[in-house]
Amino acid sequence: MTGFRSLSSRLRALEPEAFGADPSGERLARIRRSPHFKDGVFQNPGGVARTRPSGSMSEFAKVFFDRDQRPRRAPQGTLPVHATTLADIARPPATGLRLTWMGHSSVLAEIDGHRVLFDPVWGERCSPFPFVGPKRLHPVPLPLAALGPVDVVVISHDHYDHLDLPTIKALAGTDTVFAVPLGVGAHLERWGVSADRLRELDWHEATRIGGLTLTATPARHFCGRGLRNTQHTLWASWSVAGTEHRIYHSGDTGYFEGFKDIGAEHGPFDATMIQIGAYSDFWPDIHMTPEEGMRAHLDLQGGRPHGVLLPIHWATFNLAFHAWAEPGEWTKAAADAVGQAAALPVPGQPFEPAGVLPVEPWWRGVGYVPDRRWPVPELAATASREDLDLVAEA
Repeated sequence: MTGFRSLSSRLRALEPEAFGADPSGERLARIRRSPHFKDGVFQNPGGVARTRPSGSMSEFAKVFFDRDQRPRRAPQGTLPVHATTLADIARPPATGLRLTWMGHSSVLAEIDGHRVLFDPVWGERCSPFPFVGPKRLHPVPLPLAALGPVDVVVISHDHYDHLDLPTIKALAGTDTVFAVPLGVGAHLERWGVSADRLRELDWHEATRIGGLTLTATPARHFCGRGLRNTQHTLWASWSVAGTEHRIYHSGDTGYFEGFKDIGAEHGPFDATMIQIGAYSDFWPDIHMTPEEGMRAHLDLQGGRPHGVLLPIHWATFNLAFHAWAEPGEWTKAAADAVGQAAALPVPGQPFEPAGVLPVEPWWRGVGYVPDRRWPVPELAATASREDLDLVAEA
């Protein structure tokens, strides 16, 4: 047995640093005490979620290698990027709330005098290796060092396109606090973040940072970085409440009825950042289509259009089979269908949800947009007749 342990130790030493670390000690004991941890793994709301591609491998390969569709999964020209400057984000937002989408799920939220950075990924690839894996389709709008002080970094889960080793190591040298789901702190500690700067939360737990209350809320997804992952780190969406404003970041999630409960307890929200990209019929339980994303937003707002929706988790990395520009086009169609305000900024373009919104479909002419009738939510199923009349009058 000693020989086997020695071999195991040597193999672990060869693993890339980006694999992070498995929870252990009191962190693992806390995980095992979680009401959401059962039979050795964290459980999804709404029942078991398929985390691996469904269907046969031959069907999967047929779609993956389709010669006509593969070119449509990437932009055909140079993506417009707003070269964010310190001047853009140095002055306080006039309304108290400003969002800057940096691409994919990375968003800088300036809320009631505090700066919150969600799922920061500044690396070139979302991969444990620098030479292989999905590569950026556009440059980051500004260097991480030019971002300025951040009060709290919020991580939704430990997948490579949300938890990026080089980005975290750069932020580890600052004095920012990290709010993460239960178990994820093991990765950050290995990468140099001190334990006293971690706020590690189970679903429905909250932490107070400055004048903000951050609550880890449920999501329907999964976790994993290394070869030995056993569902021992949690995934979460996040509610952030300031003195005047409330915002929500979905992380990665499939659609589930729990959005209504989150909205009832923590909403309504001035702005939601909702995952609407990297969906597929091969994994319908763990990512939302734009139609489902719009339904989630409406659920969070009590069943009617309210606030502003910012679509995230698209345009930056090629992670699914749909056309690159499809999430933007579908989100716009869904928003128009129900009368919901949606912000459609190019990466790096700051905007205030209570101000003038960026609404131009900038992806047209850059990527292939399918000519089709998009499925959209049935607003009547979630809103009262009075709500529908208000939408019609708007």
